Amino acid sequence: MASDRARRGGSVRCGTGAPEPVSSGGHGSVRSGVDGDRRVTIGVVEPGLLTTVQDCGRWGSQALGVPVAGPMDGVSHRFANLLVGNQPDCATLEVTLVGPTLEFLAETTFAVAGAEFELWLDAQPTLANTPCHAGRGSRLRFGRRAGGARAYLAVAGGIDVPPVLGSRSTDLASGLGGLAGRPLRSGDQLGVGQWAGRRVPRVPSPAPVTLPRGGATVRVIPGSDEDRFSPRAMEVFGQARFTLGPESNRMGYRLRGPSLELVRTEPLLSSATPVGTVQVPASGQPILLMVDRQTTGGYAKIATVISADLSVAGQLAPGDWIAFEICERREAVAALIALEQALMHA
Repeated sequence: MASDRARRGGSVRCGTGAPEPVSSGGHGSVRSGVDGDRRVTIGVVEPGLLTTVQDCGRWGSQALGVPVAGPMDGVSHRFANLLVGNQPDCATLEVTLVGPTLEFLAETTFAVAGAEFELWLDAQPTLANTPCHAGRGSRLRFGRRAGGARAYLAVAGGIDVPPVLGSRSTDLASGLGGLAGRPLRSGDQLGVGQWAGRRVPRVPSPAPVTLPRGGATVRVIPGSDEDRFSPRAMEVFGQARFTLGPESNRMGYRLRGPSLELVRTEPLLSSATPVGTVQVPASGQPILLMVDRQTTGGYAKIATVISADLSVAGQLAPGDWIAFEICERREAVAALIALEQALMHA
């Protein structure tokens, strides 16, 4: 996903620059931010199922074996930041399947994008995909989920936790970034970066990601090991529906469906694994690699999800179906350009 372009308007910067130590808040909780309580802006009342701090990812350390991490739905992450005037790489909260209850300890502007949740601010329903004002002491509660799997909460200034290797993203497998490398817990407190301007962004409409409801078809380009599969396997891959297994997570989706036959089974040298790579082990059951994936892999690569459709894939949950439509590279490039233009003109 090409991003991290300069944001139009330049009204908000993220965080405070140099990383600061994280101190314990007691009972397993953590406080982030600097300058004492003045910077603590969000308290975690209920953490939700899996709520983590994510920015655009930990790029530049893959040669050291460090995963990129970052948002599963990068478009909705950027969209939420746009709504509150942030730069696209400001850290947000990624909310997965069951949302949290948060208390704003200072007046702020926030926006929620991505998965469709019922949202309640001080017991009053509030809207997603639009900037909202929260007063000191206000509580935001995520209710029933109607579509998609992951929502993104952006606050003006961005979530401020200490960067690790240049990123605030939480890598759960490695225990890096975010709050002590883990999901949020009740009692955690989060800092927010300084607001550098007062420009109110326009409200983009509609939201840029079509949320899957039970499943989605994503476009792919053939992988580097296409010649290791039988013609029948390629045909089945482009026609079948696969189901996300219960062990699917931010590292990857283990897919269940028809077996994809390998006609060449000699060992492969490990090679780089871009996000969206579809690998096929000896079992014939494909694995779709996501943002917390390992940096290299040695399974045969049958295809790669195009950048423009990665966010749709990132909104799938275990039990959902996924289908793959093989496309040409020029179509993949055109789709990404169209998506970037939609965000630029939002």
